[in-house]
Amino acid sequence: MTLYLGSDHAGLELKKILQAHLESKGYKTVDLGAFAVEPPTDYPRIAHEVGEKVRENHGARGILICGTGLGMCMAANKVKHIRAAVCESEQTVEMSRKHNDANVLCLGGRVLQPDLAQRMVDVFMETPFEGEERHIRRVENIELNDA
Repeated sequence: MTLYLGSDHAGLELKKILQAHLESKGYKTVDLGAFAVEPPTDYPRIAHEVGEKVRENHGARGILICGTGLGMCMAANKVKHIRAAVCESEQTVEMSRKHNDANVLCLGGRVLQPDLAQRMVDVFMETPFEGEERHIRRVENIELNDA
């Protein structure tokens, strides 16, 4: 599975930490930016680029990091077939995968400690979608609203 990573300037340091963590576990990562703190990066461009790559590559997932994760999440969810979730705990990540089949995880570089973020990414990568009828129906209903 390919994992697409993206951040703005506020999420750059956490992205580097998470990329090294994921690669140490054998995941293939593709970093789509930002690559420097200066000049500041507009997060919507990065979110759309990661979202498009996840959409185009069946089974791929994405991780987006900005200051809080909120802006990245809003922008990524504008991409058709993307189900991005901003999470702040291992439990919310787990539920985003089990019940919502989230394919993009959004994190806050200014609000999460690296050790927690690494555990959250592990949960994101290891937790399958439960696939119960009610969850499938709900995800299909989300997809109906994609423009």
